[in-house]
Amino acid sequence: MRSLILLLIAAGSCLAQMRSVALPGKSTVVDFRFVFTTGAIVDPPGKAGLAKLTAQMLSGGGTKDLTYKQVVDAFYPMAAGLGSQVDQEMTVFTGSTHVDNLDAYYKLAHAMLLEPGWREDDFRRIKDQSLNAIRVGLRSNNDEELGKEVLYANLYAGTPYGSYSQGTISGLESITLDDIKQFYKQHYTQSNLILGIAGGYPANFPARLKKDFAALSEKDGTARPKIQPPALEHSKATIVEKNTRSVAFSFGFPIDVKRGDPDYPALLLMQSYFGPHRMSGGVLFQRIREIRGINYGDYAYIEYFPRGMFGFQPAPNLTRQSQIFQIWIRPIEPPTANFTLRLATYELSKLIKDGIPAEDFDRVKQFLNKYLNVLTSTKDAELGYAIDSLYYGIPNYLTYVKGAIAKLTLDEVNAAIRKHLRTDRISFVAVAGDAAGLKKELVSSEAATIHYNSPPPAAILEEDKTVGKWPLGLREQDVMIVPLEQVFQ
Repeated sequence: MRSLILLLIAAGSCLAQMRSVALPGKSTVVDFRFVFTTGAIVDPPGKAGLAKLTAQMLSGGGTKDLTYKQVVDAFYPMAAGLGSQVDQEMTVFTGSTHVDNLDAYYKLAHAMLLEPGWREDDFRRIKDQSLNAIRVGLRSNNDEELGKEVLYANLYAGTPYGSYSQGTISGLESITLDDIKQFYKQHYTQSNLILGIAGGYPANFPARLKKDFAALSEKDGTARPKIQPPALEHSKATIVEKNTRSVAFSFGFPIDVKRGDPDYPALLLMQSYFGPHRMSGGVLFQRIREIRGINYGDYAYIEYFPRGMFGFQPAPNLTRQSQIFQIWIRPIEPPTANFTLRLATYELSKLIKDGIPAEDFDRVKQFLNKYLNVLTSTKDAELGYAIDSLYYGIPNYLTYVKGAIAKLTLDEVNAAIRKHLRTDRISFVAVAGDAAGLKKELVSSEAATIHYNSPPPAAILEEDKTVGKWPLGLREQDVMIVPLEQVFQ
């Protein structure tokens, strides 16, 4: 009897440490998020990409009893599947199904996550896909994402964040199937797990999830690395040289602000004024694209936002213990590159010096309040944000931000801008064809110029004279040219 009691206590302890977020509703669709608070941050030295490959082996491989083809065939009539997303601090598996197919869907998803097949043919296929994603998808086809990821690698050099979360060529090539099995055993544990479910599921289903996932090991004994970005003593630039007809810029610096910190709502409001993602109302968009017609779009961010060119809103479950302020300049023609980079830093300096104008403050507050609703407009997104709030230790995201925004004053927002933003000690990244020519322009004291097919107003032409001479703070020794083949090698 005493042994039975001890066994029940132990089982209860396992279930108690497993975190979960349940959002019941009337929808006939049930959304799942199986989140593990682990990722590339614990990739072993020389094995960059192990977290990514492990997740892909689960979401893109077979189970103990079913081949991958059989899994795909079983999902097909349900119009369903199981996707994965891997970042530094989080790995998430997502899926949705109609409630009528709930048991059949969960049986497959459960087997994929808890009873993986670990087949050699799946491993070879997934490894090749991951290598091609870097060689072709990132290096060859996506200058914008490439520049942003190089910027993060530079800012966090010497820390786990300094390695691309999707891996490197050499790291992926060195990984074995045994490495993946070991990573799964060590890090896919109850202590790292957050179970998420939303929609019209039966009331007892969350308890079923917890009971089933108690099959995982109880605890991950790996210490979570603390991320401290190295100090930037002087502005620096990296130019990735590749055969491309345009120039893509990303630049920024680390900020000591994340969700839950006192100045987060103020900086979020600043972002909405200065450079909201893929929206035309931001200052950067207006001054660079709308008035001068230089490129497609220009945006600013205070949180990690990968794959921005493919979406209108950031994906949830990309939590990080350290964030950066970043400006993203979508590709421009080479003759305009030098001027455009100076224009973006000039606008940043104006923001810091002058702050948000009083006449724009209420408008931006109203915009942000409405935009926040868009972020959680689906039950799946609401579930993702709820899990992120659990990670950061904050209340419901909408309640938290909207409540803080309502209380913010203009002086508080402008004080936060001056406190956290700067125009010196910046890391610049460019992806360009003529790297040597661009370097010469960036370090030159000669004024940058711009040619217009249709001249803008006289006031803009006058402002261009100031912009052309705007200092980037780069010396020749501060600019490094890197061949494309060396990036994430």
